[in-house]
Amino acid sequence: MRSGNCKCQTRNQKGVPMGNEKSLAHTRWNCKYHIVFAPKYRRQVFYREKRRAIGCILRKLCEWKSVRILEAECCADHIHMLVEIPPKMSVS
Repeated sequence: MRSGNCKCQTRNQKGVPMGNEKSLAHTRWNCKYHIVFAPKYRRQVFYREKRRAIGCILRKLCEWKSVRILEAECCADHIHMLVEIPPKMSVS
């Protein structure tokens, strides 16, 4: 018997804490993808102005497509993004 002030988390069948899922009509989802963008031959091209411009462009695209950026990092030769994409959309 659980008391009203229990602080334990409810878990799903796979043991993952529930509450992070979003919902659609008859489904609950939690789709996170790690995406890496790299230029040809991993050339080091992401510096100062380009880094800011690319960050702005990616934020606008994600906002336009209703994609949530959870984490992002821009290195000199590639960009990492952890995003949450609804299942109705493809990653590509």
